[in-house]
Amino acid sequence: MARRIVAVGPDCRSSMTHAMNSFEHGRPPRLLILGAGSRGGTYADYVRRHPDEGVVVGVAEPDAARREAFARAYGLPPERVYADWQSALTAPRFADIAVIATQDADHVAPVEAAAALGYHLLLEKPMAPDEDGCRRIVAAAGAAGVMLGVCHVLRYTAYTQALRRVLDVGTIGDIVSVEHLEPVGYWHQAHSFVRGHWRNEAHSSPMLLAKSCHDLDWLRYVVGLPCERVSSFGSLKHFRRGDQPPGASDRCVTCPPEIEQRCPYSATRYYLGQLEAGNTGWPLNVVTTDFTPEGVLDALTRGPYGRCVYACDNDVVDHQVVNFGFAGGVTATFTMTAFTRARGRETRIFGTRGELYGDSQIIRVYDFLTGDTTELDSDVASDGSILSGHGGGDDGLMKAFLAAVAHDDPSLILSGPQETLESHLMVFAAERARHEGRVVALG
Repeated sequence: MARRIVAVGPDCRSSMTHAMNSFEHGRPPRLLILGAGSRGGTYADYVRRHPDEGVVVGVAEPDAARREAFARAYGLPPERVYADWQSALTAPRFADIAVIATQDADHVAPVEAAAALGYHLLLEKPMAPDEDGCRRIVAAAGAAGVMLGVCHVLRYTAYTQALRRVLDVGTIGDIVSVEHLEPVGYWHQAHSFVRGHWRNEAHSSPMLLAKSCHDLDWLRYVVGLPCERVSSFGSLKHFRRGDQPPGASDRCVTCPPEIEQRCPYSATRYYLGQLEAGNTGWPLNVVTTDFTPEGVLDALTRGPYGRCVYACDNDVVDHQVVNFGFAGGVTATFTMTAFTRARGRETRIFGTRGELYGDSQIIRVYDFLTGDTTELDSDVASDGSILSGHGGGDDGLMKAFLAAVAHDDPSLILSGPQETLESHLMVFAAERARHEGRVVALG
């Protein structure tokens, strides 16, 4: 039989409420945003919506149009608007928190410079493209005695906290194995990992690090045990020159209509469709700042997002499977694939007393003893994607980190330096396993 209930009890964000209320009469933490792109803008927007919790006082952004728009939106004086992070961090410290939202390969140096000045650090994931860079970041924060939070936002969702409560009270007994799926979505893959910033390992990082370090971190958090062994398989199967339809153009705007109209990856149709639907946020705001049909078409004619998906310089995988052996004999499999409709992550957890299924909002638990299925709704109307603020995780992260800084309490940060380093090491081990065709042991 089945019964439906709604998840109750405080999630990770509501646990911060009392702490933040006690800070209302003081000065909220000040933020310096290093990188005013999609993610930097998301974190800045949180404090615009919650001015009692934080305030943006400076920005560094190399793109002039984005920099000027950001400065206007937050009323920043000219002396606190910088063309690069280096200029911002040669000035004496004027904020409490540096939000590092630069490109993946450009995290280590600004972290080290900001830490040396005494900034607390909110760092967009991944920490760095390699193990040495990750260790340098952890060392820099430790040496300076500043807080470091990494934006593994999935830990902070109401869904994740509800799922953890189910596991922590022993509802399904001991975890034996886990299946976890990240359905990236065909259009998200095309936007970010074929045409976009994270398309090429040499320019950014492997797909597993750029996109799925969220998921490996989430698995480590949910299982609650250290990972000991990893194997992995994956490749770039489809988005290659050899799969381009005969007669197709290398630009969607000049592709013959009879081909373009049959292509699910048409940039012209997709981005103009976003504009027609009134969505000028992500992903359209990554393509252009001119939200007119002419502006979009100009960006697609001249910029990277108008390229045929079969004629880009991408080399990251479009599908990958990773197998994990955790301490105590617990096993897990993770699948990342581009070839899905975009939706929330899906997970099955098999325990000694029951089975759990979750889809980033609903949790269903089957009890072996009673034969009952209990359904819990984490009360987040979300598909778990970036469009929904990662199911509330973006806001949860910001509330937690701002409260931690305001009250000098790093225990409020769920994604601190050591936790994040461990899950990044899982990513690097998985990539070694994939490239070398072997099982890799973690020390």
